[in-house]
Amino acid sequence: MRAALMYAAGDVRVEDVPDPGIQQPTDAVVRVVRSCICGSDLWPYGSMPAAEHGVRMGHEFLGVVEDTGPDVSGLARGDLVLAPFVWSDNTCDFCRAGLQTSCRHGGPWGRDGVDGGQGEAVRVPQAQGTLVKLPVAEDSALLPSLLTLSDVFCTGHHAAVTAGVGPRTTVTVVGDGAVGLSAVLAARRQGAERIILMGRHRERTDLGRDFGATDVVPERGEEGVARVRELTGGDGTHAVLECVGTLPALRTALGVIRAGGSVSRVGAPQYDDAPMGFDEFMRNITLTGGVAPARAYIEELLPDVLEGRIDPGRVFDRTMGVDEVPDGYRAMADRESLKVLIAP
Repeated sequence: MRAALMYAAGDVRVEDVPDPGIQQPTDAVVRVVRSCICGSDLWPYGSMPAAEHGVRMGHEFLGVVEDTGPDVSGLARGDLVLAPFVWSDNTCDFCRAGLQTSCRHGGPWGRDGVDGGQGEAVRVPQAQGTLVKLPVAEDSALLPSLLTLSDVFCTGHHAAVTAGVGPRTTVTVVGDGAVGLSAVLAARRQGAERIILMGRHRERTDLGRDFGATDVVPERGEEGVARVRELTGGDGTHAVLECVGTLPALRTALGVIRAGGSVSRVGAPQYDDAPMGFDEFMRNITLTGGVAPARAYIEELLPDVLEGRIDPGRVFDRTMGVDEVPDGYRAMADRESLKVLIAP
């Protein structure tokens, strides 16, 4: 089969790899129908050291079950299923607590002999706990929005939930990428009173307004902080959803948070130390967030997608085949595309 591998920064190749098969009784084999490129994939794309053997890429996919191991129940050949961005047994103590990203028997896609999602098929470990059966056909127009429940919309939702967003809450979203736009949509879904989107790419912030942003602040740094403060009578907002992952973005988030507020960071952090010093202590600022346990949120969010109340699939603005994946990485890295959908 064909699959994408990353060999170094800027070096993504699509190669022939062995077809997946059942290795453990808890496995399933899934033919990929839709996958995508994640913003977090761009971090190694910009910095990965050269490697002799490529790393399998992709952690967001949905597809059709082709085979199951003898210990897998509730799934059958032909079922359309969604895979969260980590696999898990969904039964251990961490999973039962809603932290499938810390599953005692789980792990990431594309590592330790597990296939990545940017390919034609995937061996899914712990298939019964990982996969969620979808009640639509594989040609459904809802597939892009359903795919966002694998990662990006659940990540935006995680930001809103951990920051305590609800009615009468004012919110700042830092970042106009796919996660930031998902966070805007999630904040609106949670009933936020006001949503300020910090972003400077017009086509993205226009989508952010469609998703529920009430204000857009294109300024960055101290100028951006001052503008948000001006919009909020000098106080800042109750919640800040930091969806970038850089230190300047976190500093902006801490600059626009209201005293007693919560900053939820869901952008994969590209720094080691967070500036949570005496000022943040005195203002009773909470720093929360983290990697989103998408599997914990899928059943809650799925009806809203199926019934058309939300349409997070609008974050996809380009569709490519598997052999075009290297071009998809270039398009996203060069800001020519917001998020690339892959249709094998």
